[in-house]
Amino acid sequence: MAIAAKLLLLSSLPLMTACASASPDMCGPAPIPVEAREGGSKADKQKGMTPDGGSSGQAAGKAPGAERPAGKAGFAAVPVPFVATTPNEGTSYGALAAFLLYNRQGEVTKLVAPQVNYNRNFGYTGTLYGAFYPKPERQLEVNLSQSTIINQDYDARFRDKTLLDNKLETKAYAGVFADGSARFFGFQSESQRRNQTNYTDRESGLDISAGYDIVKHFQVALGDRVRDVSIGHGALTGLPFIGSRFTENQVPGVNGFTAHVQRVAFIYDSMDSRITPTSGLYGRAIFETSNALLGSVASFQRYELEAKGYLPLYDARSVTVARFAYNQVLGSNVPFLEQSVLGGENTLRGYGRNRFIDNSFFLGNVEERIRLGRLNLFDVDAEVEAAPFLDAGTVMRDIWYIRRRNFKYNPGIGFRGIVRPNIVGRVDMGVGKEGIAVFAGLGYPF
Repeated sequence: MAIAAKLLLLSSLPLMTACASASPDMCGPAPIPVEAREGGSKADKQKGMTPDGGSSGQAAGKAPGAERPAGKAGFAAVPVPFVATTPNEGTSYGALAAFLLYNRQGEVTKLVAPQVNYNRNFGYTGTLYGAFYPKPERQLEVNLSQSTIINQDYDARFRDKTLLDNKLETKAYAGVFADGSARFFGFQSESQRRNQTNYTDRESGLDISAGYDIVKHFQVALGDRVRDVSIGHGALTGLPFIGSRFTENQVPGVNGFTAHVQRVAFIYDSMDSRITPTSGLYGRAIFETSNALLGSVASFQRYELEAKGYLPLYDARSVTVARFAYNQVLGSNVPFLEQSVLGGENTLRGYGRNRFIDNSFFLGNVEERIRLGRLNLFDVDAEVEAAPFLDAGTVMRDIWYIRRRNFKYNPGIGFRGIVRPNIVGRVDMGVGKEGIAVFAGLGYPF
């Protein structure tokens, strides 16, 4: 599984740019994010859970003991070999160069990372990823990626919370992508691996939102997103095409679909840092509605609840983190990629992305983030941490059909490289009943 190469990659902090890839399993900006789902992985484009940027918490904090005296602003270049293995896509090999500009406090303000890799299913991929942090409460991310076979990803994401005395938070996403490794196994938690099919998921989307902090730690946000999806033959010739095994009546959306969705979110956020939290609580309740009168292929509603907690121990050298989430979709003929989805780098890390699909899911994650040490790498202060974890979740028709025997469990361990306050690179290895899954990417899983 190329673990040794991944650990070498982490020790030199290359994972800060691992998401700069056309491989949708390798993280990257979420193509069709939902409210507060910024900084997430490609899993979010099919409605999976993603790391959460938060809202009314501090924009950029340092862990206790992480501060250093002001020094000189500077520039660093980090050449890195790249190896990653994912259940859906297989193994990719390549190299990247991370170019960083940092301020006098050692905080990265600009990151640009060109990358080239090879995968036997998708050929050669060239990528250019950029992240820009002109202010602690303003950021822009751009990803340009093209493979010689099917895969592509062109997107941009912007966040700003500098208006109205830092109480108004605006977000925007626009992009197109194609993923030739997408798979469908059937609905319900009992779907069998032997029934898997392959397809190319081609999407274009736009997502905008605005949130306002009504009181300290509490935010109300409104958003609107448009998602256009087409389904074509995939890149994995050893698997049957989804359209040859399932009809539109059996799997709504298998012939493609359009979704136009409005949402309202209620958010509580007392985290000490939006991207690299070590303490605090986070909770959100989201309601989404899609109406055929506004251009959607079907009318449906989505309800989502999520709670996360961060407990620092030993002066934040170790942080206990837990998340619980419930998602419910109601409606008829809801496209399968708009239903509740589990599997991948941010939900069940022992399974491939979108492994389990149904009307609802319940998810629990626990991990212990243990700081192994600090180092100064190419004049940039960095931290390395290990994170043993346990994921547990299931999909079902609704909460009344939840059964303990249907839960999927996967233990695992993650290794992370951190440049506070705004960069986290990670490798997570989870062990499920179907084997080992190894994901590399940017940002905490939750």
